[in-house]
Amino acid sequence: MTAYLPPLAAIRCFEAAARHQSFTRAAHELGMTQAAMSYQIKLLEERLAGPLFLRGSRGVVLTEAGRRLAPAVTEAFSTLRAAFEDLGETAEGVLSVSAVNTFASNWLVPRLGAFQLAHPGIAVRLDVSGHLVDFARQEMDIGIRCGDGCWSGLAAHRLMAVDYTPMLSPGLLDRMGPLDAPADLLKLPLIDPADPWWMDWFTAAGLPAPDLSRRTEMRVGTQHLAGNVALAGHGVAILTPAFFAEEVAAGRLVQPFPLVHRSGASYWLVYPEARRRSGKIRAFRDWLLQELASEA
Repeated sequence: MTAYLPPLAAIRCFEAAARHQSFTRAAHELGMTQAAMSYQIKLLEERLAGPLFLRGSRGVVLTEAGRRLAPAVTEAFSTLRAAFEDLGETAEGVLSVSAVNTFASNWLVPRLGAFQLAHPGIAVRLDVSGHLVDFARQEMDIGIRCGDGCWSGLAAHRLMAVDYTPMLSPGLLDRMGPLDAPADLLKLPLIDPADPWWMDWFTAAGLPAPDLSRRTEMRVGTQHLAGNVALAGHGVAILTPAFFAEEVAAGRLVQPFPLVHRSGASYWLVYPEARRRSGKIRAFRDWLLQELASEA
């Protein structure tokens, strides 16, 4: 006859009672009543057709069968505990972050070294994508996404507003002559002219909405790439100033007009509400918010 494993709940109760030599202390450790503990031990003894404990006025002691069984059961549970602890430590040691392209490339990556220095036990795995991560289906800890901050089941912390303004290289500005008014930008090649930010910015600048649909300039799709094209002197890009502050400060990009238009969206740090107490998530959240506050 093939033997099979007794119910795990009963084995767990036996292991705790054998360690404590007490049903009362074992029940307290496992968060159950003494009656429930006794019932589980009784089930196990019935399965084995013999007693595992001798009951007395001062508590319980293991029978010969119980003493033979206890070391193997204790070792098995110790192995299980160690496996789960190792898995937990490994999981807490790697932080998976999904971030939109330009935020990751132009803001986050240059600062990640500071996080690693502050938290040498946490390795960051960065996934750069324009798609919203599904935390229920993907092994991701944190997301940095653009929107209104309302995502069901997610904790959301606002990072910065989404704003934008035209920028170009000083070399292109020198070649094309001075820009006296926003309308003069229409004489220059515009990078990603189909981007709705252009229309919004021109409207905010007081221009009649220009027809940009027939323009044939380069289309690259992300701020990160558009900024590189602008740095190379091939056109005017519409960019978020916070992502290109170093290039402007170094004189490699020029913001020709002071108008910075702000959209209704923001960048947010998000993670599942159920993961709020995760140490690595708290560490990254607190560091990121502190970095933004210090730069502001």
